[in-house]
Amino acid sequence: MDLAMSIDTKAVLNEIDGVLGEWTALRSRSQYDDCSDLPPADIASVGSQLAACIERMAPPGSIYRRILADYLKKYDFTNVFGIPNLKGALDGLRADIAAGRHRSFEELVHAELFADLLDAAAHLLEEGWKDPAAVTAGAVLEEHLRKLALKTGIAVEAQNGKPKKADFLNAELAGADVYSKLDQKNVTAWLGLRNSAAHGKYTEYTKEQVSLLIQSLRDFVTRHPA
Repeated sequence: MDLAMSIDTKAVLNEIDGVLGEWTALRSRSQYDDCSDLPPADIASVGSQLAACIERMAPPGSIYRRILADYLKKYDFTNVFGIPNLKGALDGLRADIAAGRHRSFEELVHAELFADLLDAAAHLLEEGWKDPAAVTAGAVLEEHLRKLALKTGIAVEAQNGKPKKADFLNAELAGADVYSKLDQKNVTAWLGLRNSAAHGKYTEYTKEQVSLLIQSLRDFVTRHPA
């Protein structure tokens, strides 16, 4: 599997290119390099898009997140002088993603393993075994949540030493901005399907829903490597 240029990676690059294009379009309307002759609202719009894109795409703890945090301490989005730093950071992030440099060796190993397991789940589904497919995909999700928590310094065990439940980790990961609230809602739904399969409630979900679960997990694991 070519992890560096998977379909999901191309989608990420396309999204970044769209935001960078907004900056290019803004610059083209200005007579000056710093865009100081443009309305503050237009500058704020593009600045916020650059910042939001870095927040979505950059791994937690990366230099790109630190650049964003430093920018937010010094400037607001109407201040044009700091925006080139955001643009430069997003350029760098794009280059790393395109070259596959944004993932550590450990993340690549996990991604390969999870991809293989999701392939196995898809094969089970094709053979008519929707319930084992759902359990397999659900196991990938739970393990990925645990590894995301470990990567970002979130404890995977409660104070009594027992492993935290996946839905609790989901809430903590979203609360720490590891991924968005929309991702959190999706994970909650995926965990619900997994729990139905694990507890023998096979009529509560369909083959089509399991297929969508597998596809969605491929995207989620790619966007949030651990």
